[in-house]
Amino acid sequence: MSARQDGAPRFDRDEAMALLRHVVGEETFQRRQAGINGFNQEIRRLGEDYCFGEIWTRPGLPPKLRSIACIGMLIGLNRGAELRIHIGGALNNGCTVEEIKEVLLQSVIYCGLPACNDAFRIAEDVLRERGIDLGMATPGS
Repeated sequence: MSARQDGAPRFDRDEAMALLRHVVGEETFQRRQAGINGFNQEIRRLGEDYCFGEIWTRPGLPPKLRSIACIGMLIGLNRGAELRIHIGGALNNGCTVEEIKEVLLQSVIYCGLPACNDAFRIAEDVLRERGIDLGMATPGS
């Protein structure tokens, strides 16, 4: 965590935690908090403070665009667990199903078909868990 010259953090920790809770959703947030222990508390705090205190709270991009950026990067890095969280976060931040689908399709060009297929499976799981109808396939397509 970086600090101002007077030693105080440059962000409001409560604001960072509220943003984290919003992005990941209440259930994931509670599960995450319950998993904090003496071994992992420093890395968890670092992630909370840097990711959600320093970066996600910056004014340069709205949360929706930050979510889209995260999805694209996580597909390329093949980080399925985090991708699942951030697809849910994208929905929480106002992304539509169509926008998420387009990000996934865009990823095939830069990340490859296997990574894109994995991302689609993960996205389908998240959408089903949220009760979102995936629609019927168009015959002949």
